[in-house]
Amino acid sequence: MTAAFKYLKAIREILDFYEKDLTAVEQAAALVADRVLGGGTVHLAAIGHGNEHDFLNRAGGPAFLQPFAFEFTLNDPEPECHKNRPRPEPFEREIETVRLAVKASSMRAGDVLAVGSVSGRNVRPVELALACRERGIKVIGFTSMAYTAKVTSAHPSGNRLCDVVDVVVNNGAPYGDASVAIPGYEFDLMPVSGVSMLVGGWLIWGRAMALMAARGTPASVFMSVNRPDGQAVYDENRERYQKLGY
Repeated sequence: MTAAFKYLKAIREILDFYEKDLTAVEQAAALVADRVLGGGTVHLAAIGHGNEHDFLNRAGGPAFLQPFAFEFTLNDPEPECHKNRPRPEPFEREIETVRLAVKASSMRAGDVLAVGSVSGRNVRPVELALACRERGIKVIGFTSMAYTAKVTSAHPSGNRLCDVVDVVVNNGAPYGDASVAIPGYEFDLMPVSGVSMLVGGWLIWGRAMALMAARGTPASVFMSVNRPDGQAVYDENRERYQKLGY
């Protein structure tokens, strides 16, 4: 079997994995629908290698998904001989940056944040979830339970992403993420988590849109601007979202 067929098989297994149990998808979708119709906003932080961008301003997607990204620039050079001077107080740059971003952001209690980490061990997504939940912001976490079960957290608390979110969406990726054995290489290649995170996200957003419509308050949604009248429909729904919040 060629690498291409092996990879397609691995992706089909991911789809089967989701289909066996949609409990987390239902929980996340209900949370999103409740919070959006209750006056909240859904913010998308990093969901694995920029996959969150696939959910933004997409044809057939909801307007209620908003980006959450930040960076911190500091220009304070010093001589090499001073690089390792002790600090007067404990400091973790990544944690402090995350906390500052959440504090300065437009996120409020009642909002939802979606964030992802395949391994679930990295400092930023864990700290982001912790900081948000302290402020009453519900967190949906995309991760691989098979992967995270075999790693140690890099966060000082020892928590992994699955330990600190309100809804865990297991993306079904294997330990190490890569899934295809190719002769000539010592370990598997071709990761599946990117595809899986996109599928999981769209399952949630689609179900949330269905729940909102069933309540008589359908979401503002986008049509492809390349269809006839597509730009007008896009603009109309963008304006509707700005007025209603959903």
